[in-house]
Amino acid sequence: MSRLLLIDDEEGIRNILSLSLRRDGYQVLTAEEGGKGIEMFRQNLPLIVLTDIKMPGMDGIEVLKRVKKIDPDTEVIVITGHGDMEVAIQALQLGASDFITKPVGDAILSVALKRAEQKLEIKGRLKAYTHDLESMIKAATEELRRRYEFEDKLIQFSVDGIIATNEKGGIVIFNHGASKIFSYSRVEAVRKMDIENLYPPKITRDIKQGLYGKKYAAGHIFRWSEVNVKNKDGQAVPVRFSAAILYEKEEVIGSVGFIQDLREIKQIQKELIQSERLAAVGQTVAGLAHSIKNILNGLKGGVYIVNTTMKKSPDSLANAGVEKGYQESKLKTGWDMVKRNINRVSDLVLDLLSYSKERKPEYEKYDPNIIVNEVCDLMESKAKESDVKLIRILDKEIGEVYLDPKVIHTCLLNLVSNAIDACIFDPDTEKDWQVKVEAHTDKEGGVIYEVVDNGCGMDKEVQDRIFTEFFSTKGTRGTGLGLLVTQKIINEHKGIMDVESQPGKGTKFSIRLPKQEFAEKE
Repeated sequence: MSRLLLIDDEEGIRNILSLSLRRDGYQVLTAEEGGKGIEMFRQNLPLIVLTDIKMPGMDGIEVLKRVKKIDPDTEVIVITGHGDMEVAIQALQLGASDFITKPVGDAILSVALKRAEQKLEIKGRLKAYTHDLESMIKAATEELRRRYEFEDKLIQFSVDGIIATNEKGGIVIFNHGASKIFSYSRVEAVRKMDIENLYPPKITRDIKQGLYGKKYAAGHIFRWSEVNVKNKDGQAVPVRFSAAILYEKEEVIGSVGFIQDLREIKQIQKELIQSERLAAVGQTVAGLAHSIKNILNGLKGGVYIVNTTMKKSPDSLANAGVEKGYQESKLKTGWDMVKRNINRVSDLVLDLLSYSKERKPEYEKYDPNIIVNEVCDLMESKAKESDVKLIRILDKEIGEVYLDPKVIHTCLLNLVSNAIDACIFDPDTEKDWQVKVEAHTDKEGGVIYEVVDNGCGMDKEVQDRIFTEFFSTKGTRGTGLGLLVTQKIINEHKGIMDVESQPGKGTKFSIRLPKQEFAEKE
């Protein structure tokens, strides 16, 4: 049952309207003047108030004002006389829901009350909807806040460096990982620095080209690559770098870079490689004892021949009917043995030192063809002595590239020497032995060297062992260090060495050196 307050100074009207309203199902409270009506309203807070306009003391307009001040949602219906139209309009302007004129008919009163109840219902629904909407907005806002804080913490406390930029390349996100790598604080970087201050030049150019493109491009994802960046102190920091151009509705809005600090990993790798090399050298000393023993025996044999020959005087040789040239021949033979074995000792020691010592490539601009010619010139006499044809295949368009010519010369010399030996050891003497030495570039601008022979070749088991444990296919003539040293040098250049071989058909060694951007090494 709806509660309703009726305020009128005429008792008869109060009684008649009260009966009619109770019959319609309302719980009716009555007051004979405005002041008591306001007091009763405060105590009961009915949803609807009917008040006469003209009353002694506090009139209906004042009652309307006070009711609305206490509870703006209360519906107030004012009762006016026929000549009070202006006052009725004023009441509507002050928030009355309706007005009815005296004498009050049941039908008119019922319509006014129905309108008031409809307004109350609409207000109730609107209030409930507003409350639900506010609750939903509050929950959504809280969820957004929590998600934002989570994502912000995920970015800021990531171990990897994360750097985001706007569409012009200016830095807008610079997390703790990036600060650790570059030694700049977040305050120093955000809104104050550009990627040009942090990224290598080539990466900066590529990303800026993506930003300036303005339109979506599927190729603007930069996959992981190892590069060096410079920190605040100018020190080179090895990192793995990946990036992408960011789009919103296919329009460029910025970029994001992901950077992994490799300093600790590189140091561990360096220590591990060094320890493995030293361990391998130590473990192989016993294995090399036989080779060293053969070298010593050769030295002793040469010394013995020289000493024996020198003890015999030319006269005694002549009396025995031996020509003086015999003495010279023996001396030469002995001395050649000494020199040959001294060279073997020297090669062995240099290979051991080269394999056990870490070395960074000393890059310079050099023509790869020159290295091929130098190596072939050195090995030409050995090839001719062994009836092996040495073929050079040069790329005239290769130009100059950045590499370390001294150590690449050593690698190529080892491979060409091995290729000639593979022909010498080939039991098929009917072959026309040949060794091809080729240099050319790949699609990415890297250098490829190939050494191909048609000698004895290797089976799968031998191929699996040539880069391990100082293994040699030359018996006492080799130490197995040549290919290990070659592989080490190629790894230091971040290159790759491949081998293909078939028994009786020959072997192909390939060296692939990646394109070197000299500017990145400065």
